[in-house]
Amino acid sequence: MADAAETGGTVIAPVGPVGAVGHTDLTPDTWKLVQAELPARLARLGDGAYGLVRAGAGLPVVFGRALREAGHRLVVLLPAQGVVPAALPYRDRTAAGELLALAEHMRLLTYDPADRDACVGADERMIATCGRLLAVWDGSPSNGDDATAHLVAFARGRGIPVDVVWPAGATRTAAPACRPGRLGS
Repeated sequence: MADAAETGGTVIAPVGPVGAVGHTDLTPDTWKLVQAELPARLARLGDGAYGLVRAGAGLPVVFGRALREAGHRLVVLLPAQGVVPAALPYRDRTAAGELLALAEHMRLLTYDPADRDACVGADERMIATCGRLLAVWDGSPSNGDDATAHLVAFARGRGIPVDVVWPAGATRTAAPACRPGRLGS
C-alpha cells in the first residue's frame, strides 16, 4: 500500500492485518477521491492480507468495500460490554450492518462507542495488532477533537508502517470533527 516508488511496484505482504483510520469530516468530493485511490493501493497487498476496521460509518465502509473488491478478507471490530455486543450510535448502525455483510469475521472489543477516549483507546488496540496502517489524513496535527494525527503517531511509534492517503484536491468540512464513537476511524 505504500507508493509504487517506495515499493518498486512490488506486492506488499504485511505481517498482520492492514488497519484503516482517518478523518471523519471529509467532503463528499473527497470521499469520491479516496474511493478512487483505494483500489490501486489495495491491489498491491499480497495473498493472505486482510483488513481490520472498527465498525462505523465513513472510512470503515469505504475501506471494507474496496478491500473486498480487491479480493481480500475483512475483519470488523464491534464494541462490547464484556461478552455482549454494545449498541452503536444510531448514525453507525446501517454502516455496521453493511460491514458485517462484507466481513469474513467479526470480533468483539470492549469499549463504549459513545465515549471519545474509549474509541481512541479501541483504535490504539486495533492498530497495535496491525502489520500496516492506512490513514486517510491531511497531515495536520491533532486538534483535540479528531484523533487521526494521534493514531498515526501511535502506529509509527510502534514501528508499524503507515500509508497516508490524501489525494490531490482532498478537503475537510468546516464542521467540528468530534463525533463520539467515530474518532480516528
